[in-house]
Amino acid sequence: MSKVTNVFWISLVIASAFVIWGVVAPVQLGEMMGVAKAFFLETFGWFYQLSATFFLVFSLFLIFSKYGKIKLGKDEDKPQFKRPTWFAMLFSAGMGIGLLFYGVSEPISHFALPPVGEGGTSEAAIVALRYTYLHWGFHAWAIYSVIALVLAYYKFRKDKPGLMSATLTPLLGKRANGPLGTTIDVVAVFATIFGVAASLGLGAAQINGGLNYVAGVPNSFPVQLIIIAIVTVLFMLSATTGLNKGIKYLSNANLILAVILLFTFLILSPTGFVLDLFVTTLGSYVQNLPSMGLRLSPFNQERATWIQDWTIFYWAWWIAWAPFVGTFIARVSKGRTVREFMIAVLVIPTLVCAFWFSVFGGTAIYFDFFEGANIAGENLETALFAVFNLLPLSGVLIVVTLVLISTFFITSADSATFVLGIQTTRGDADPPNFVKVIWGLFLSASAIVLMLSGGLDAMQTAIIVSAFPLTFVLFGMAFSVLKDFQKEIPAKVRAKESAKKRSRVIKRDDEPDPDPV
Repeated sequence: MSKVTNVFWISLVIASAFVIWGVVAPVQLGEMMGVAKAFFLETFGWFYQLSATFFLVFSLFLIFSKYGKIKLGKDEDKPQFKRPTWFAMLFSAGMGIGLLFYGVSEPISHFALPPVGEGGTSEAAIVALRYTYLHWGFHAWAIYSVIALVLAYYKFRKDKPGLMSATLTPLLGKRANGPLGTTIDVVAVFATIFGVAASLGLGAAQINGGLNYVAGVPNSFPVQLIIIAIVTVLFMLSATTGLNKGIKYLSNANLILAVILLFTFLILSPTGFVLDLFVTTLGSYVQNLPSMGLRLSPFNQERATWIQDWTIFYWAWWIAWAPFVGTFIARVSKGRTVREFMIAVLVIPTLVCAFWFSVFGGTAIYFDFFEGANIAGENLETALFAVFNLLPLSGVLIVVTLVLISTFFITSADSATFVLGIQTTRGDADPPNFVKVIWGLFLSASAIVLMLSGGLDAMQTAIIVSAFPLTFVLFGMAFSVLKDFQKEIPAKVRAKESAKKRSRVIKRDDEPDPDPV
């Protein structure tokens, strides 16, 4: 119990109050969340849009700046993992329930109802994938990369605990260890809980949708409750076995299954069309990145609502996930330079996500556009399974997908319990099992409450609201690390000058004395 901090107890009390409220008065909670969602989207959409853009610009600045050679660790530290392994870990961090849930459903939804232009056309297909890349591409990974960079820098180079409050010491001084620091860590805990709980809710809904599509299992809340209960037991077992056992083995199995599914789907799909579409839309995405990333449509309410429901929601989701994903990426990146880290974390996962959506979404668009399959008429949970039915080996693909959703569910949840344990035990790299068990139960309980209170809308509200205060913390982290980076450069210059002086002294000492005349 000695490792448990005030952050744990405060977070536990607030989380308990939220869960009790959701159980006792789910309708009232749902109504409150609906009001909160509308307020934040309509009032602060511009804020989320500018925030995501700031992190992308800041990431690019770090890549090309004089700080690029600073190490995330001591100067003598070597990378813990070889580059191929490290890239694979970044890839696994970019994968999740969301890619399976939205892999088909988001592009086909944008194809039918695009943010600009007429739906169902070839132009709509390009726009659909372009905006999907926007939501899962450079902006998202810029948010993750900045937070992961800051956490890694202070953890491995400055020997600080892996807490967000600890990274703000250059700005806050001693207040980072007081009530203000505690508040910051509590905010990070709740953003993590709601961000991950939303993913768990999506996973349960899609598993239920798949079982309904294949076996006629009722698509209902009680079934989803049973699914969450079963998976909770599994991820709790994984979490309590530790990072190097349960989480490691499940993550590896997850990655292998995801790669198999992706390339099997690519081979069985209209491969040439999908690859042509990938290249075309990737170029269109890069070309239109600045305008898409700052678009709000103040003169068109319908377009503005689309941006709020999709783009702004995604920015809030990625911000809410930043403490979770950032902690994971930071943990595996010791010894990398700032430039190497930022390029890898920005580019590799973005390309992987873009390719994933072009394969799954592009195939759905092909069947809709050329064969009139009406995949767009399916709901979000079943769109993927509707595409499977149009391909060979559909039964095998469906089984693999359901297993993969389940393993994503488990790995996301057990990793989240680990991160929450770190956040609430003063950065303990090996949090006690009872702490992980408690947070695992609250993750599942929060997912259930959100589903009970309004489903996807409630999940979106929890994410948008929890991300708002966290955004200010992330800004502070960026300026903190920049402040310490500025101190690094003079130190490096002094070190180089000292090394040159020592070299000149050694040379003079080695020179033979001149012969006496």
